[in-house]
Amino acid sequence: MARPEVVIDFLLFEDLGLLFVMFGGSIVAGLGFWVLPRLRDGAPLTGRPYERRLKSFDRNVLVGGVVFGVGWGLAGICPGAAYASLGVGNWPILYAIAGMFIGAYAQGIWRSQRSTDADAVPSDD
Repeated sequence: MARPEVVIDFLLFEDLGLLFVMFGGSIVAGLGFWVLPRLRDGAPLTGRPYERRLKSFDRNVLVGGVVFGVGWGLAGICPGAAYASLGVGNWPILYAIAGMFIGAYAQGIWRSQRSTDADAVPSDD
């Protein structure tokens, strides 16, 4: 996953090895989510109980998924693997990492302005 050409080959359905990596990670994560609440009463750092956090499927989730997918396809790198890519000497990946930070910052500003605008709208009460 740290090599963009592998990711692009996966997205073009030419090399499905990355699919096995994703399945393996999903199995490990699923086991962790199933086992940890049975071993501990609360989260290690916060002490809060483990519970499911349901998130509704809305426009923000859809738009975020599309932006993530397009960015993944254009850069040929997953955000998590971008840092590992630095370890194998892929210095041009710094452009993609900078883009991720700029995008996250812009999204944070946009959401904070949106919530401020929503608070400024007078209610009907």
